[in-house]
Amino acid sequence: METLQAIIIAIIEGLTEYLPVSSTGHMIFASSYFGIQEDDFVKLFQVSIQFGAILAVVALYWKKFFDFSKFNFFIKLACAVVPALVLGKLFDDKIEAVLGNPIPIAIVLILGGFALLFVDKFFQNPTIIQEEDITIKKAVTIGFWQCLAMMPGTSRSAASIIGGMQQGLSRQAAAEFSFFLAVPTMLAVTTYSLFLKTYQTSQMKGYELILKSNENIKMFLVGNVVAFVVAVLAIKFFIEIIKKYGFKPWGWYRIVVGSLLLVYFTYLK
Repeated sequence: METLQAIIIAIIEGLTEYLPVSSTGHMIFASSYFGIQEDDFVKLFQVSIQFGAILAVVALYWKKFFDFSKFNFFIKLACAVVPALVLGKLFDDKIEAVLGNPIPIAIVLILGGFALLFVDKFFQNPTIIQEEDITIKKAVTIGFWQCLAMMPGTSRSAASIIGGMQQGLSRQAAAEFSFFLAVPTMLAVTTYSLFLKTYQTSQMKGYELILKSNENIKMFLVGNVVAFVVAVLAIKFFIEIIKKYGFKPWGWYRIVVGSLLLVYFTYLK
């Protein structure tokens, strides 16, 4: 993977991580299009640049994250992230296996798109407008909804937002809680990849792969900076879109992109 390719992948991550369109799916498709070899470092890079996207949420909502007087906020996030931590560890190998096949990911993109077309009609009468009104039980339920994103192509953002709306949250409240929940979730995934997970080919931990060469270090740093800047813009853009138009535009986007990718990888690749 070259530096320019790493920057493009990071832009895709920043744009799509908090949108209901599957960042993992988009990065896999981009890597395949550019002919990037899926070695251990590339797989790690696609996960580790989520750290930059994490910082984007913290930067935009820093008052929320550094207001330690509201302890309930952190309790809710801690409870909501538990399902993903447990199920993610149990199904890690199966998830890795699916990541190598873009066709089922394209199919999931399409199916998820149809779901987003009708989300706004299903949940028209929200009862929770502010994060403070979310109970721990509702937070945990949203956490289980988030686990649907373990199937690549589903979108962590879409799953948790739909889960929030199913629990009575307004569109904006569900989106913002999805952003908040992304921080401990992706921090756990990134930490696991960097320090705990052993890659079958190299038998090296993630941080060892990064430190293996100056080029890897450069791509890791540049990727995270780019993902941070783009994610900040994407979050602001997404909030405005769902306020005005709901989730239908993202549904059509997923259907169109998923269909094009399905044709590409089935007949043209």
